[in-house]
Amino acid sequence: MGPHRRAVAGAASCALAVTLALGLTGCGPAPWDFGAEPTPSTSTSSTPSVAPTPVPNDLSSGSTERELVAGAVAASVDYWSNLSMDRWTAEALKPVSLSMTTTVTPDDGQKVYLQRAVMVAVPQGPDGAMAPLEAQIDQSSVAPGYLVLAPYSYSQTFNVGSVPADATHVQLQFSYDFLVQTTPTSNEFAKQTASDTVTVAIAAAAGTESDSEG
Repeated sequence: MGPHRRAVAGAASCALAVTLALGLTGCGPAPWDFGAEPTPSTSTSSTPSVAPTPVPNDLSSGSTERELVAGAVAASVDYWSNLSMDRWTAEALKPVSLSMTTTVTPDDGQKVYLQRAVMVAVPQGPDGAMAPLEAQIDQSSVAPGYLVLAPYSYSQTFNVGSVPADATHVQLQFSYDFLVQTTPTSNEFAKQTASDTVTVAIAAAAGTESDSEG
C-alpha cells in the first residue's frame, strides 16, 4: 500500500470515530451514566388549609329580638340568657328567657291570649341533627290563656339540659298557640300558631382545647 492510500484510510478512520462519538452524544445518556441517582426535585406541593365553619349563635350579642306573624296576630319576642355564652357548655344547665307582647290587626278591641308555649332543644353536631331533648311546655293554667295583648306581656324561662359532648350548637324550636277573640265581647276564639328557631353555640369545656393539643 502506498503512502497515498495510507493517508486516505487514516482519514476515513478518523471520520468514523467522530461519527460514533456524535451518535453516542445525541442518543440519550452514555453507557457509563446508567445507574446514576436521579436528581431530586426541588419543587414542593402543599395542601391548602381549610378554615373551620363558624358556629352560628343568635345570642352572641347577649340577646335577639324576633317579629312573628300568625294570622291576625303579630308577636314581638325577646330572647336572652343569664348564663354567659362561654359557660354554655355541653354539660351545663343552660337557661333561655323570653318576653312577648302581641298586637292584632284589625284592632277592634278583641283580646289575644297565649294558650301554650313549647320549646324543643335539638343538639347539632358535625354530622347534623342529634336526638332532641324532651319538650318543655308551659300550658296556661287559666282559661282561655295568658293575656299577651300589649301592654300586657308574657315572660318565661326554659332550660336546656345536657347535650352530647360533640354538639357544636343547639337549635331551640319554639311554638306559640294564641287564642284571639272573634269579637270584643265574644266567648269564641280563633286559634293561631307561630313558630321560631333560635340557634345558640355550645362552648368548649374548660381544659378541652389544651387536652386536645397535648
